[in-house]
Amino acid sequence: MRDPHFHRHLIVWLWCAWALYWVLTSLSTKTTVRRQPLTSRIGYVAALAVGAVLIAWPWSWLGVRLWPRSFGAYWCGVALIAAGLAFSVWARVHLGRNWSGSVTVKEAHELIRSGPYALVRHPIYTGLITAVAGTAVTSGTVRALLGLGIVAASLAWKLRAEESFMRETFRGEYERYSAHVPALIPFTRPRQSAPR
Repeated sequence: MRDPHFHRHLIVWLWCAWALYWVLTSLSTKTTVRRQPLTSRIGYVAALAVGAVLIAWPWSWLGVRLWPRSFGAYWCGVALIAAGLAFSVWARVHLGRNWSGSVTVKEAHELIRSGPYALVRHPIYTGLITAVAGTAVTSGTVRALLGLGIVAASLAWKLRAEESFMRETFRGEYERYSAHVPALIPFTRPRQSAPR
């Protein structure tokens, strides 16, 4: 590889391709009938932005390396990024027109339990956390690890709001689904949470 920036560019291209797909598919969703208020969304959106900036921006004072640069760490990270983004796209395909970037209930909303939704209740978040973890592995810095923690916490915060909406929309049905399918980590036992 002659281009010294090839490795960094590959990661950027993976994320850009995913973002382009995300934007294009967001143009054809169902009509929203209920949306989480902006005041309750602002916290996790701001945290997500802070986490993303920490990972992407080369802050010199947080750029301390946690492990040395290596071929193995780089390609392990790229594999995690590709797998995570692919998993989130698979989930997005199964969710179809029910998808929304914020916590909403759509007109004729359906509870999707096929594909990745048979493995975890929030596969888009699982995929994104995996991809961000891969990005942190390739970076190997304190700032990237800190960013990963903030992104994961913000998605967990959003997940709680989403679970509340789903329990209200699909009374009983969502509780049964939750009892059999874990929230984020496939092949683990679901954690029972009290209905809100």
